[in-house]
Amino acid sequence: MAAQLNPTQVRMKQSPPIDITKPCSDSWVKGRHILITGGVGGFGAGFAARWAAAGASIVVGDINVAKGEEFVNSLREELGNPNIHFVRCNVTEWDSQVAFFKESLKLSPHGGIDAVVANAGIAKPDDLANPYDLGLDEPRRPDLSVTDVNLYGVLYTVHLAMFYLPKNPGSVPSSPDRDPSGTTRDRHILLVGSMASLAPIAVQPQYGAAKHGVLGLFRSLRSTTFVHGVRINMICPYFVETSIVTRPARVLLAGTGLGQVGDVVEAATRLTADASICGRALCIGPPAKSMRDANGILIPAVREDAEGADGPETGIWECYAEDFQLVETWTRRWVIIFSYIEAARGWAGWGRDVVRAVFGV
Repeated sequence: MAAQLNPTQVRMKQSPPIDITKPCSDSWVKGRHILITGGVGGFGAGFAARWAAAGASIVVGDINVAKGEEFVNSLREELGNPNIHFVRCNVTEWDSQVAFFKESLKLSPHGGIDAVVANAGIAKPDDLANPYDLGLDEPRRPDLSVTDVNLYGVLYTVHLAMFYLPKNPGSVPSSPDRDPSGTTRDRHILLVGSMASLAPIAVQPQYGAAKHGVLGLFRSLRSTTFVHGVRINMICPYFVETSIVTRPARVLLAGTGLGQVGDVVEAATRLTADASICGRALCIGPPAKSMRDANGILIPAVREDAEGADGPETGIWECYAEDFQLVETWTRRWVIIFSYIEAARGWAGWGRDVVRAVFGV
């Protein structure tokens, strides 16, 4: 039984729940110009390598210049794809992000930006709730760099994406009706959250607050970005085998299993490549047996021997899929207003999109 969308979900152009067993081709990103912040290691490097291998044009933005240049040069040589670039970017600085977007636009083979991945993030010991030197008369200012990178940096990135994506020449407004195999231009924002977006994370209050903030950003924006023809999606990885997982965290997680980088890249690739996916989030954790709920949606099996637990083993699941099943009046009315605004663009808006698509202006 397929899940049904309610009128609010239809108006905001949210796509149906994701079926991860449905085929998805990497070739769908071929020719797209994709920006990735924090892309020289971890997830970002995985995204860049996979999408560049499929023929995408990639611009990686990172504060580590030496590592960034080494990474893109190695990738160019390995893949034979000349459209892989590095541009220095400090996501905590507005001017740096503006420069990153402007330079990325110059590097675009078609003069536009198809997708922006807000990936940059850090984790470090957090003294927010544990001030040192309590004997001092004056408190020391806390180090808020985790919040600066993981939340404010994402806000800057999203704001700039919303400025440039609607201008992408050759693109048309995103829609769940889009044929992903025939969509060469796109307008996509991918947010990189965390399981810390969904649940508490002990001794890391800033990280948890920032990632909860990213989730709140996603849940708010997915009901309005359709006005600009932009689609937005999100991934929420569990603890995964990357450098961001500290040694103490690995000790605490011993025996519980970590998520796989490959699953994170797979989830991000599905959301990025399939232009028909709008307003959806995937969480990624240790692989587990799956089963389908009453609506046919794949969910983790409570026990491997549970009735119906005959689905594939996977580490990718949809999350926050029920936000708009029951919608409070405030959000419902705003979605209706925005749908009218979109409709009011009428033939003039349609004409502008056609001109952009045909003439690339």
